[in-house]
Amino acid sequence: MIIGVPTEVKNNENRVGLTPNSVKKITGSGHDIYIQKNAGANIGFFDDQYISAGGKILDTAEDIYKSSEMIVKVKEPIPEEYCYLRSDLTLFTYLHLAGDPENAKKILDTGVTGIAYETVTADDGSMPLLAPMSTIAGQLAIVVGSYHLLKHNQGKGVMVGKLEDIDPRVVSVIGAGVAGTQSISKALDNHALVKVLDTSQAKLLELESEFGSKNIEYILSTSDSVQSAINNSDLVVGSVYVAGKEAPKVVTKDMLASMNPGTVMVDVSIDQGGCFESSKPTTHDNPTFIENDIVHYCVTNMPGAVPLTATQALNKVTLSYIEELANKGIDKALDENEHLRNGLNIKNGIITHSGVKEAIG
Repeated sequence: MIIGVPTEVKNNENRVGLTPNSVKKITGSGHDIYIQKNAGANIGFFDDQYISAGGKILDTAEDIYKSSEMIVKVKEPIPEEYCYLRSDLTLFTYLHLAGDPENAKKILDTGVTGIAYETVTADDGSMPLLAPMSTIAGQLAIVVGSYHLLKHNQGKGVMVGKLEDIDPRVVSVIGAGVAGTQSISKALDNHALVKVLDTSQAKLLELESEFGSKNIEYILSTSDSVQSAINNSDLVVGSVYVAGKEAPKVVTKDMLASMNPGTVMVDVSIDQGGCFESSKPTTHDNPTFIENDIVHYCVTNMPGAVPLTATQALNKVTLSYIEELANKGIDKALDENEHLRNGLNIKNGIITHSGVKEAIG
């Protein structure tokens, strides 16, 4: 199979679909890999490393897409890439179609086959290709949230940290999946008082057995309990995820009126449309906006802030699936692996994933 790796073009996106080590392993099985010139240069993966690993360098994105049978990348195509998509091409990437129906319909119109990292499953029901980026985003949520609490960033002017004889700051985490659990752990490490909200009592009990009861409250998520928690929080992390679907809006616009000015809200779910009704996508260049005196951080590619770490973590989990698709061919691999098949979102202009279909309509 001929596999192409284009340069990512989303704002401040320096991740790359394959590392030189991954290229070496795949080309060792007899496949051809084309890398766009300087695709990994910003994180220290240079063209000569890819060539040494058996890859071939092509100058432009057009060359990469035109020459390849499967494209391996990190982020969903944006409008300037639509022209490269075609019906006999397969995309293996994060697609997040439910979070942007307009973008989804335009990608659908190209006829491209789209296998989305975020809906590939495992035997235990987890999302193995989503998990490493959720892990990173969950930890970064506390980092960026703390930074934007600084007064010059229009936050409250408080620090999430340990100070003698001063009450700890309050962090609420709504949604206790992979990202949420990482945010909880990071917030506790920073000596915050953490409020955890989830719709599953079983999940809350599981977390209590993991984190104990010191400086943490476990709260069954309802509209009233969410309102109470965010009213008393300095930082709110929203990390609600439903596979393939648009994220439910757990914080409405009306709820903001009761919150303290300068509170920071980080919407980790923004790739899936966001779990705060007031959220709208932002970039690393302009990461925040203010609504009703509340700071909103809604960057759609949070792990892109640590692109080397994120690329290495992503390749560890995607490589075996890329090899399976290349070795067996797309159709056979999807037919024989139900978990990979769950990653199939679009094919021949048709939405194939029920969650995506429901979200897009």
